[in-house]
Amino acid sequence: MKSLLFNPLFVTGLILRVALIMLVTAPAVAEWYVPFMDITTQQLTLNPWRTWLEAGGSPIAFPYGYVMWLFLLPLVLLCKLLSVPLAIGYGFSLLIADLALFVLLQHLLPGRRKLLLFAYWLSPLVIVPSYVLGLNDLVPVLLLTLSLHLLRQLKMEHAGIAVVAAISAKLSMLMALPFFAIYLLHNRPVRQLLPQFIKGCVVALVFLTVPFALTVDGPAMLFDSPEMAKVYLLTVDLGSRVSIYIVPLIYLVTLYASWRVRRLNYDLFSIILGLVFLLIVLTTPASPGWYLWTIPLLVQYQAKSDRIAIVLATLFASTYAVTTLMDAAQVLLPEHWQMVLVQLQGGPEMTRHINSLLNTTLFAIGIILAIRIARETIQRNDYFRLSQHPFVIGIAGDSGAGKDTFSDAIKHLFGGHSVATISGDDYHLWDRHKPMWQVMTHLNPMANDLEGFARDLLALADGKTIHSRHYDHATGKMSRPCHIKSNDFIIASGLHALHVPILRDCYNLSIYLDIDENLRRHFKLERDVKQRGHSVERVLQSFERRAPDSENFIRPQAAHADIVLSLQPIHPRMLQESSEKHPLRFKLVVSSRHGLNELLLTRVLVGVCGLHVDFSVRNQSGAVEMVVEGETSADDMAMAAQLVCPRVLEFLDIEPEWRDGMIGVMQLITLSHINQALTKRFI
Repeated sequence: MKSLLFNPLFVTGLILRVALIMLVTAPAVAEWYVPFMDITTQQLTLNPWRTWLEAGGSPIAFPYGYVMWLFLLPLVLLCKLLSVPLAIGYGFSLLIADLALFVLLQHLLPGRRKLLLFAYWLSPLVIVPSYVLGLNDLVPVLLLTLSLHLLRQLKMEHAGIAVVAAISAKLSMLMALPFFAIYLLHNRPVRQLLPQFIKGCVVALVFLTVPFALTVDGPAMLFDSPEMAKVYLLTVDLGSRVSIYIVPLIYLVTLYASWRVRRLNYDLFSIILGLVFLLIVLTTPASPGWYLWTIPLLVQYQAKSDRIAIVLATLFASTYAVTTLMDAAQVLLPEHWQMVLVQLQGGPEMTRHINSLLNTTLFAIGIILAIRIARETIQRNDYFRLSQHPFVIGIAGDSGAGKDTFSDAIKHLFGGHSVATISGDDYHLWDRHKPMWQVMTHLNPMANDLEGFARDLLALADGKTIHSRHYDHATGKMSRPCHIKSNDFIIASGLHALHVPILRDCYNLSIYLDIDENLRRHFKLERDVKQRGHSVERVLQSFERRAPDSENFIRPQAAHADIVLSLQPIHPRMLQESSEKHPLRFKLVVSSRHGLNELLLTRVLVGVCGLHVDFSVRNQSGAVEMVVEGETSADDMAMAAQLVCPRVLEFLDIEPEWRDGMIGVMQLITLSHINQALTKRFI
């Protein structure tokens, strides 16, 4: 903040604001706001609206809740104590809100101070309504922006308090509350924090809204305000005394459209909310202060778009300033100068014509901005595009290759709330005790309902819910059918996940686990004997029975995988010597058909995780093989992910579960490929 005091742009804006506070007293300030604060501070009560009305004040002077009154109260009382004009206290109260909003926007858009100085601090959209016309919309906009910032920081209780405080400051902010609810319901990692947000809202309602409602006089002043009726002015007459109100129609349609987006991230939510405010302002004969509601949206859009966006936003603000100042001149200037101004414009009829042209231009620029914002920041948003079609991952490999372990590791990165899983084991045609298993093994495609597996996977990829059974390895029987809902990420794992062409075409990323054969047998013995209760002899016999089917049906699938992950012991003799005192140590061989950002990945795995990495490009197609050795931790993996694939991190759970060792490396490499596949899919 200290550096701002030496910035000429900031100092210019500050001097302009202070000068306007000292020299200009708008009619709304002189006739309504200051007299209201003057009367209601002579004897402080919990019902300042009754005090004002009993003193003969206008019933539309202060249509705001407790928050607005409390925000203006300290400096007004200070001015009374110092015998300074109360309008000065009112103006500097707005300046405090102005400075706070500027600082808050810097937190939301780090590194964009120069843009903020032009797009916010020197913007006519802020200066004209607040300091020329004396309107107080800065206060609710500050509180609503604060609630967005707190939401981004996952401080849900405080975010709930802030949004209700914004509504208390200006009832129009109530429009934002349903969009908060949609965001919290449709962002699955954040959904678990919804009770905290509701708690904050309830606390604020109890202390701010309920006492206001009980005053009776406050709500009466609020609903008698002529501003309330403006939302019904734009109509389509259907005859028979029936009309369609355009502004409520636009609001309800955008609300439904937002609900239809299956998953919202913070950026998408904040843009949609700002776009709703922009459309409401454009389609309503709005008070000049309402245009302040669009400031966070326009600043955010300019920060993330190109020069054309800055030019359009500047034209919008400039046209607004000219239009508003021309209207204000009819009120602020003495009557003689008003007549001179009308004559200079060519008379009353030409004045009306000029005003209409300016408002038409303002509306046109606003609509162009709305269209560009929708196209550039909503339609191109990764979350929006993911909501249209889930990301599907296929994982294949031999029995005991670690498909379930690996699938769970990927699932725990995104969170169970964002992942739907189906397993090929659930599509075995018969229970374990059926005699058909004496004829063929599970590895034979004919022993599995691959058509049903493909049908269900395609249904999930299409956003539909499926009915599936679960194969219980403990009992060898199928469960009753259960519902599996589609989700943002779908993981399909199984012995034949890459066997059928239609399945391979369905995946956005396909993975084959080609574990070292001796290591696979070691793990399968451990699993089947200790976890599934099989005898050692039975497991050894299954190896021999299944070997031909593995060679014919399972291993060829590796040729169709985008990534082949091969976990191997550092040395073969370690399998015979492994024990609690001498745990197995692994190396990971990674083969990728499309490359895997290997240069950056190598630097990060070596520099951050302390691993040894060798890689080679095998052919002209760009296929890459990488060998990774060493020990690493889950914390190292989390740090490495921030460097290797920052774009995909927002899709992860609030606290993604990274693993130690080579499983963690497999998570990181898979996440890097998901990032690559998402980028390719969104081009």
